[in-house]
Amino acid sequence: MTATTVLINDNGAVRTITLSRPEKRNAIDLELRVALAQAIEAAGSDQEIHAIVITGAGPAFCSGGDITTMERMPVDRAIERAELAQRVIRAIWSTPKPVLAAVEGSAFGAGTALAAACDRVVAARDAKFATTFTNVGLAGDMGTFVSLPARVGMARARQMLLFPRSLSAAEALEFGLVDAVVEPGESLDSACRDAERLADGPAAAYGVIKTLLSESGTANPFDMLQREAACQSKLFDTDDFAEGVAAFRDKRPPLFGSKRGARL
Repeated sequence: MTATTVLINDNGAVRTITLSRPEKRNAIDLELRVALAQAIEAAGSDQEIHAIVITGAGPAFCSGGDITTMERMPVDRAIERAELAQRVIRAIWSTPKPVLAAVEGSAFGAGTALAAACDRVVAARDAKFATTFTNVGLAGDMGTFVSLPARVGMARARQMLLFPRSLSAAEALEFGLVDAVVEPGESLDSACRDAERLADGPAAAYGVIKTLLSESGTANPFDMLQREAACQSKLFDTDDFAEGVAAFRDKRPPLFGSKRGARL
């Protein structure tokens, strides 16, 4: 992993991962997609980290795939390239830890897909989003066909992909693509505050939430009832649950996550 491609910063139990190709508006080339996947995977396996924030260096979050590195190629070469991009999304989806996106400036193509794959998206008021894949004759990857319909609905996702006009942060918030809008320059601080709050929360419960939501779109509703009961039952035998009940009885805030770790 090269420091010039991805920057890592830890603040307590929150790790910030910064796409660092500002001269290319953080366009994702092969090196960046590998470094980003490795960084998210490392954060996911680090027991000291409880929440992850992804952002971009400079004035843009991510302008999409680096078109200057693209050329016509046979399927066997293209699939290797595509799987490297999918590895990033697998890392976001597979970690039980909350992953947040802090978006300034443009989030186009793969940038929109990267943000949409996260558990929470905080965007600056002047941020712009667009699913620009068709501008170069592509359809979309990096979880686009899961994250986008899950966030904005199938009908809007279809229109966004077929007619890739730029969406303002306000429109993205209305659609559900964005979860919070803040003033320009404040998305990272806001996302980090949210991440700190999550880092102090019940980690096991967050993991269950991510897992069950990922299954809910395809599972039989009655099977989901069984999955909910099984997961909830396991949570009854966790330190976080015991602490939550004790805190309720003691009429005090619970010490979950990194707060409980700091106390110990």
